[in-house]
Amino acid sequence: MGRQHLKRLVEIFRSPREDGLYLYVDRQEGLSRVPEALLARFGKPESAMVLLLESTRKLARANASTVLESIQEQGFYLQMPPLPDSEMFAVRVNNQKLEK
Repeated sequence: MGRQHLKRLVEIFRSPREDGLYLYVDRQEGLSRVPEALLARFGKPESAMVLLLESTRKLARANASTVLESIQEQGFYLQMPPLPDSEMFAVRVNNQKLEK
């Protein structure tokens, strides 16, 4: 799909099951093109925001062009949580061991 300037009104949903897991969809289409299996794992989507997303916009953890192309092609973009850095991961593992 070339490097054309894309823009679309997008709604972003957060997952109630996992911090940092977000689903971007076209505002008008809503969740209609998101597969049922994905929604079942995602949990009941909680609307986080609506924004006019342009391919030139800077996003914190995603490439706007990639998000827009994914929405156009498959109806959604799934943003995964960031990978934990090794130090925080070690703290989390140790804390889980203490809870047992």
